[in-house]
Amino acid sequence: MRYTRTLIPTTREAPKDAAIDSHILMLRAGLVRKLSSGIYGLFPLGLRCVRKVEAIIREEMNRIGGNEFLLPVLIPGDIWKKSGRWYSMGSELFRLKDRGEQDFVLAPTHEEAFTVIIRENLKSYRDLPVTVYHIGPKFRDEIRPRFGVMRGKTFIMKDAYSFHRADRPDSLDKTYTDMSNAYRAIFSRCGLETIPVAADSGSMGGSQSEEFMVPAEVGEEQIVRCTGCGYVANREKASCMLEKRSDKSSGALDTVSTPDVKTIDGLAGFLKKDPDCFIKTMLFTAGETEQDGGDSEGGTEGAERNKYVMALIRGDLDVNETKLKGYLGVSELKKADIEETWNDLGIPLGFAGPVGVEGIRVIADNSVKNMKGSVTGANRKDFHHVNVDAGRDFTVSEYTDLRLAGEGDPCPKCGHQLEMFRGIELGHIFKLGDKYSRSFDINYVDEDGSSRRPIMGCYGIGVERTVAAVIEQNHDENGIVWPLPVAPYQVYILPIKYEGKMKEISDSLCAKLEDTGLEVLLDDRDLRPGVKFKDADLVGIPYRINVGDRGLQKGMVELVYRKSGKKEEIKVEDIAGELAGRIAAEMEKFNLLGGKPV
Repeated sequence: MRYTRTLIPTTREAPKDAAIDSHILMLRAGLVRKLSSGIYGLFPLGLRCVRKVEAIIREEMNRIGGNEFLLPVLIPGDIWKKSGRWYSMGSELFRLKDRGEQDFVLAPTHEEAFTVIIRENLKSYRDLPVTVYHIGPKFRDEIRPRFGVMRGKTFIMKDAYSFHRADRPDSLDKTYTDMSNAYRAIFSRCGLETIPVAADSGSMGGSQSEEFMVPAEVGEEQIVRCTGCGYVANREKASCMLEKRSDKSSGALDTVSTPDVKTIDGLAGFLKKDPDCFIKTMLFTAGETEQDGGDSEGGTEGAERNKYVMALIRGDLDVNETKLKGYLGVSELKKADIEETWNDLGIPLGFAGPVGVEGIRVIADNSVKNMKGSVTGANRKDFHHVNVDAGRDFTVSEYTDLRLAGEGDPCPKCGHQLEMFRGIELGHIFKLGDKYSRSFDINYVDEDGSSRRPIMGCYGIGVERTVAAVIEQNHDENGIVWPLPVAPYQVYILPIKYEGKMKEISDSLCAKLEDTGLEVLLDDRDLRPGVKFKDADLVGIPYRINVGDRGLQKGMVELVYRKSGKKEEIKVEDIAGELAGRIAAEMEKFNLLGGKPV
């Protein structure tokens, strides 16, 4: 390809609204251009990189038995209403009506669409298992689009789904493992170092999920990792070891005045006690579970009280709201409103506690189970209970892990200290169970003639986000440093002047290299050599051939490695064969990193 025949609008200055390296370099190197907040168009170089990633994804999906579909992005709203996500997804979902006033969505993902398709074509246990996938644009009305293609309103995603017999969870386990291995291969072949982490399934539901993270200071995900055994998890999912305490009862329950002292730190100073002597009490309002519905018994007053959940945890710890939401199995969880809590329950926030509470669901972290001589709110403004013993002064029937793990906490597996870092999520895989097959009433005829409901898995990768992550991990002060498998071109030919002998040799080399199957960009622009060199470094193509008068006088051209900066002179007649061999060997190494047989 001639440079003058494609559009590569490089720029020297970093855009003002670009905050991270990948965003800056994708704009400066002419890979993308912004159309609106969170909406970017791909230029030819950017599209070539995206297509490279897609090709790697396809190879690995097909290798494990995936069937590729192409589904529309415009999906009937009725099937989203049937799954419940029309309502639970909130304002992030793009909703629209056609001229007949029928509801549609711009798909942010394709669980519903694929489930409906499979339902129409699933008859017998002999049709299972089956794995389907789709690569295409998705849409989400992000409240805060940022970081370029990392978090946009429209993006390209590969989403895959697997369907399995209900009595064969081992089949789902195998596909889940195959997907996990395929994801490792995909990211390795893209030249990325990723960290698989245990994750919360969130609104997707299901029993198990795993995220694939790229460590990055600008990452929106907080990751917890053990410095000893290597345990790693998203902070929303992470657990930690419960420290042993020697709590002793300090006497009968008593009530003390704590005028306008509401926080744990304030109470610790006021009562001269350590924060871990307190029981932190938080009130939440929870939405209905999928099994709920209808009127609550007990009239309006009972319904008002039943929407509240009281969560307890030791005073020096924090409640992980994601864990609580998952434990409750609800689609929505909010911190209780001060005025509503007082009107409905007669409890002033800041002075809430479990002693004497009735008619409210109380869930406690395991750290509370054996606490004695502790302090809790007295459910009266400006008063707290002291000498509170769990089990004696209040009873909790539901204990679970609600703790938000953090830096320095003990690892749940080995007890070593945990550390935290930030990461960018590139992929996420889930075991969904029967959440969607139940919503859409999918059934198949089993061997014994009975009707059974299949179980499912879900597996997604952000394609443009993967390209951006590659740049985050592979760049220097001069520009992008592409790993060979995802580079827009493999070879950049740079004649010092595109005229005379240099033009003749450059054209000849370009033709020979392309004949060997290599992807070549020939810089045939009539510009100063310095401008060309800067653009070559910025665009970051792995191999560059400099063609100049001095070298040609010796029958040589200069080969430059973008990553190392190493330069060597090679005979003109040898360069095509030499480069073809080196590139084939390098590609083989990437394929082997991904576990692909060659």
